[in-house]
Amino acid sequence: MSRSAINRRQSGKAICKRQPDHRALIQLLQVGGHHFGNGSDGMGYRAGFDVGGTFTDFALLNEATGTVDYFKIPSTPSDPSIAIADGLAELVRLFGLSPGDFAHLGHGTTVATNLVIERKGARTGLITTRGFRDVLEIGRQTRPHLYNYAVERPAPLVPRELRLEVAERILADGKILHPLDEADVRRAAGQLAAEGVTAVVICFLHSYRRPDHERRAREIVHEIMPDAYISISSDVLPEFREYERMSTTVVNAYVGPKMGRYLDRLADRVSALGIAGGFDTVHSNGGLMSVQTVREIPVRTCVSGPAAGVMGAAVIGREAGFPNVVTFDVGGTSTDVSVIVNGQPLFASDRLVADYPVKTPMVDIHVIGAGGGSIARIDDAGGLKVGPNSAGADPGPVAYGLGGMEPTITDANIVLGRLDPVALLNGRLPIDIEAARAAILDRIARPLGLTLEAAAHGILRIASANMNRAIQSVSTEKGHDVRQFALMAFGGAGPLHATDLALESGIRTIIIPLEPGTLCARGILLSDITMDFVKSQLSIANEVSWVRALSTLAEMQAEASAWLDREGVAQSARELRIAIDSRYDGQNYEVPVAIDAGAVPALADFLEGFRARHRQEYGYDIEGREIEIVNCRVQAVGRLPKRVQVYAPREEGPAKTGARQVYFGADAGWLETPLYRRWALASGAEIKGPAIVEEMSSTTIVHPGQGFVVDPAGNLVITIDPA
Repeated sequence: MSRSAINRRQSGKAICKRQPDHRALIQLLQVGGHHFGNGSDGMGYRAGFDVGGTFTDFALLNEATGTVDYFKIPSTPSDPSIAIADGLAELVRLFGLSPGDFAHLGHGTTVATNLVIERKGARTGLITTRGFRDVLEIGRQTRPHLYNYAVERPAPLVPRELRLEVAERILADGKILHPLDEADVRRAAGQLAAEGVTAVVICFLHSYRRPDHERRAREIVHEIMPDAYISISSDVLPEFREYERMSTTVVNAYVGPKMGRYLDRLADRVSALGIAGGFDTVHSNGGLMSVQTVREIPVRTCVSGPAAGVMGAAVIGREAGFPNVVTFDVGGTSTDVSVIVNGQPLFASDRLVADYPVKTPMVDIHVIGAGGGSIARIDDAGGLKVGPNSAGADPGPVAYGLGGMEPTITDANIVLGRLDPVALLNGRLPIDIEAARAAILDRIARPLGLTLEAAAHGILRIASANMNRAIQSVSTEKGHDVRQFALMAFGGAGPLHATDLALESGIRTIIIPLEPGTLCARGILLSDITMDFVKSQLSIANEVSWVRALSTLAEMQAEASAWLDREGVAQSARELRIAIDSRYDGQNYEVPVAIDAGAVPALADFLEGFRARHRQEYGYDIEGREIEIVNCRVQAVGRLPKRVQVYAPREEGPAKTGARQVYFGADAGWLETPLYRRWALASGAEIKGPAIVEEMSSTTIVHPGQGFVVDPAGNLVITIDPA
């Protein structure tokens, strides 16, 4: 479904001067590229691009043939739109396309998150109910670290002198206790304007019940500060819990102005290439939304790239016959894990973004500080620790020869032969294995009285244990038997550690998608258009409140349908997903209960559904306790077409290229291990371990006693105990 007809507001400034041409490096990092022709088959091409800290990844889908091509380009952190535009220009050149051949562009971004991490957002002011200016600083009175008193909470994004109070008060039931004092609002707006504020947050107590005061205050502030970016909490997060609502709205306003300017630059660059129709952006729930929606609610893009990877894994898993999947995304500094049940990712409603609470529907992703660059060290008690500190890209692992001095997980993999000890990136990155050996010997092995192999393997075992704890936190601790799930490993280092993790966790099947280091870009091509709507209700579930909840859901479904109208989604491609957050009376937190959008459920059915969901989440229910309806939720979905990927070998010659010595632990020791080229493997090929499969973006390790088959989509499906 083409989105080119949708009218979007994408005007902006003139295009900035480009940085040096990336063409040569693109050709080096291109994967399996070949010319598709000029699009004369009558169908177009869909491009997804995901911006990372080191590389911007691209995936190009030919809608007619189902073929996907991939490549990477160095990111341009000062302005990510430069790398995106250069990459799109190379798509046109390398694959013989014309700008008009693009049917859809999808975009994963870290801009909003980076603005918060680097504290480079707008100068932001807050207008709130009298007596509540310090909610943002008081928070929940919790410490960032239970035992380490040296760890401090981050300073509020709005300093106290820019948090101003006005007279107004709405009660929890929506009644007005004190009308809005408009003179107070004018005074506050004038003061913020004088202080050079460019983004304004309006967050009044209980505005989720009645947004009138916030909306009127916005009108007044706009009169006095016509160029300011204004966010009101009843638009950003119409839910109760004032601290999370205020924090989320502050983050939204803090990143809004610069996010808008970035979108302007990107839109101009895309337009200058002759590509019509603009682009969509992945947001935190794994769906796509238009540029205009991102301008209004940029806080929803804070988990953009990782969410796209999970959505891609869900589609790939379903196609491969594995609807229940644990995703395992390992990069240079962190590991992201998530769970997919019956083909659908699990969702959460809140998380910390650079230590600031953000409450918005998002894919439930657990992140730990364990990646290829994670540093191994001996702690004060004499124990071996791995992560969360990372060598990053600069100076990087010791073996890269870029100045790194501390051994990392990557160094351990190189020393044990699991990574090519000569060069990586198809030979473009020389490796200094002797430096890696020396670092592990000097800093780990000798101080602990271990051999080099035992020290390096110990680093990997500790990393696997850390990763397994993350897996358990999103599976077993949520009531799921991880042994019934397949492990989808991606990211540059995911396939390198997947088999170790499977042995640690009890998982029996592993799926390695094609070019796993670029799956987030490919996941963008597999995402739908989505938007989440929520309204708090807060009432004990009875016949009266149930009628009110159904009425609220009906209003929200109408609102969601109107949004899909604005997004240009055809009726045949629409879906509404409904849920009610509920809890037992007296509990602090709630669980979502799915509601069939095609039927009007009885109250008794809803209550039983809640009890079943509570038992799954917590392992028990409370017989006789009243149940409270907390939030009503509707997710609007506009389904985009998804083409099953067609796989065929793209590299000529034998798949097996040789062998090298690889260490598989104390029991197996060093084994002569065959090496295979991923893109030379035929569909249906079956390989017994030990084996190593290499491709541009990743390396897959297969242990003795394991084996894999190449399925029709090109996935490696690894079985831990093959017949």
